[in-house]
Parts: sequence; C-alpha cells; structure tokens
Amino acid sequence: MTQLTVTPDTAGITDVPGFEAAGVACDIRENHDLKRLDLALLFSLRACTAAGTFTKNAVKAAPVLLCQKHLAHGGPFHGIIANSGNANACTGAEGLRNAQATAQRAAASLNLKPTSFFVCSTGRIGQPLPLPRLLKGLERAVSEKGRTPVHGTRSADAILTSDTRAKTVTVSFTYDGKKHFVSGMAKGAGMIQPNMATMLAFLATDFSVPRSFLQKTLSEAVAGTFNCITVDGDMSTNDTVLVLANGHSGVSVGEKSPRELRVLFAEAVWKACEVLADKIVSDGEKITKVVEVKVDGAASAEDAEKVARAIGNSLLVKSSWYGDDPNWGRLADAAGYAGAKLIESKLDILYNDTPVMTAGKPHAELKSRWKEIVKARRFAITLNLHLGKASFRLLATDLTEAYVNYNKSE
Repeated sequence: MTQLTVTPDTAGITDVPGFEAAGVACDIRENHDLKRLDLALLFSLRACTAAGTFTKNAVKAAPVLLCQKHLAHGGPFHGIIANSGNANACTGAEGLRNAQATAQRAAASLNLKPTSFFVCSTGRIGQPLPLPRLLKGLERAVSEKGRTPVHGTRSADAILTSDTRAKTVTVSFTYDGKKHFVSGMAKGAGMIQPNMATMLAFLATDFSVPRSFLQKTLSEAVAGTFNCITVDGDMSTNDTVLVLANGHSGVSVGEKSPRELRVLFAEAVWKACEVLADKIVSDGEKITKVVEVKVDGAASAEDAEKVARAIGNSLLVKSSWYGDDPNWGRLADAAGYAGAKLIESKLDILYNDTPVMTAGKPHAELKSRWKEIVKARRFAITLNLHLGKASFRLLATDLTEAYVNYNKSE
C-alpha cells in the first residue's frame, strides 16, 4: 500500500500545482501597522470543485452566509479571500454587502464571476469592516499573487489573529507513477470548540474531485479532527473549512475510482485536517498543556463525546492541569454529570498508562507517578466506562491566569 508523506510547516497551499497565493497588509485592524499582513488571496486559474463545513452557531458572520450561498450555487470556483483583524460578524445587511463587494472586486480583477470566490473573515466581532482599505489591499494581492513558497507562507501569516505562529501542512503520495498533493493552512487559538471555533482552514488538492465525493470526504475528516478539539469551549460565528480541487494532475478521484485511490485521498485529507487541528489546539491562547482525553467503552458515541467534553471543558479540571495537580476526583465528577450512562463501580481512569481508578477503586499508592505525568507539556487521560464499544477522542488544554488576563478586555 502506498504511504502518505506528511510534512508540517510547509508553504501550504502553493505546494499544490496550479494554486497561487498572496498575503498583504491593508490596515484592517486600524492600528496603522502596515507590517502586519491581514489579507490573504488563494487562487487557481483552473476551475475547481469545492466543499465546505461551517459554524453551527445561530449567529453566523456575513462571510459564512456568503460562502454557504456560493457553495450551494455549485461553482465553478477559483479562490478564497480571507481577512484577519475583523470578523464582519453581527454587522447586519452592511456586513453582507461588504462580503459581496469583496467577491465582486476579486471577480472583476480576474475576469471571473463573483460566485467563483469564497470570502472569509476572522477577528473582532461587531465592528464594521473597513471596506475601502480591504479592497485596495485586494487589488495588490491580485497583482502580487504567485506560486513561490514565500507567497504561500505570506498568505498563511495573513489570516492569523491571536495565533503565535502560522499553521500549514502538505500531505503527498504517489499513485500510478504520479505524485499528488493535499495541502492546507489554518488559523485559530481562542474561541475554540468547533462544531465546526474562531478558526479558518483552507485545503487544496490537484485531483479532480466530484463535488459530492469531495463534500463527503471533507465532512468525515472535519468530524474526526477539527470537531474534536477544544481550548475554551466557545464556538465562533465565523468557523469555516473549505477545500478546493483544481484537477491540475489530470487524475480524477470519486466513488467509481479504484478503492486504493479513494482510500489514499480520504486519508490525505484526514491527515491534513488532523495536523492542522493539532496545531490549533497546541497554539491555544496562553496555554501550557495539551491533554488528550479518550473515552472508551461507552454505551453510545453520543455518551462518549459527552463525557470527553465535560472533562475537557471543565474549568476545575483545566485549572488543575495548569497547576500540575492530578486531581482525578474532578475527572470522575465531570464524567458523572456529563449526562451519559455511567456506573461508578465499572469506571477505569488512567493518566497515560498509569491506573488512577480501576472498577471504581482508586490507586492511591501511584500518586507520585500521576504527579510526574501531569507536569508534562502533553499527556493523555483515558476513561473506560465498560458499558459498550463506543469511543471518542478530544484534544483539550489547560486554563491559565494568562488566558484570563488576555481575554478580560479588548
């Protein structure tokens, strides 16, 4: 079986043949910092199929509504315009007009239809978008776009907000003598609990992929990656994941393709999403730890997820992680109030591979080992409910006073 090659910290989208990118500074934050990039353009001259997943928040930003509308239109698609520093959310009819004007300007500059562009925003909610500056920057982005690694990294930098670093990945594999690519870039550090966080992620591939198969592949990958992370338990108004397939390779992958090719493509998309999701949670605002919460043996998948999220979002649990305190009683407590079927006398809890509780009975003699484990930057907690076969895995973070200080005012 062909193996995937996974390379993090790449140029991202421009690793995929046929895709160009640009990142420019246009003072969207209105702080006159013209060195900070805040507008990204991703572009394929070749027409693309597309798929997307979006926030389930009832309050959706104008760009999310526009993306959903354009996606429903069916394409063809040619690119994505994304700004940081302003979410264009809770901005009413004006916000939607501004998102539409952005797509229209890109389309006019490249002699394409407005529906061929997706528009995304991230940043502060409730502020009017400084449209004249954005459109001026967009004109520069169109003229400066290119395929070099610098173009790719600048576009990845341009979508960052409270992130401390860019997030990119390239997954490649060779099939029938030809090398293929799935590459991506993402942003996100706070307001992170996607069901589909304030997070954006953009993927690209050189395969030709029918829309329905592309959507199915993306939705499955997002469900098992981006939707399995939490920093603070908050779901944003702007969450968007988009994938563009430009067919540059001349190879199509879909339901009628050989099974090996379908599996490889799905695994490549999943792996790209998995790497980017891990980068997001690892860059959570002011965190010091990433904790993998695994729930096994649940009566249902819903129960497994309830228990994992109750633990991963508990302020008491997250605070104890920050304090290097193996306070397993808080884990048991959170599991108990999660609303899932749970019998205490069947419950097992482990820190990494070290037992904390077996069949409801604690292992107090192992406390010193628990303490060493929870001092680490990353560790795992496993709960086995012994009530079924369902499981769920969540990546969570600790909670620090620095997080509170960072978010107590704007």
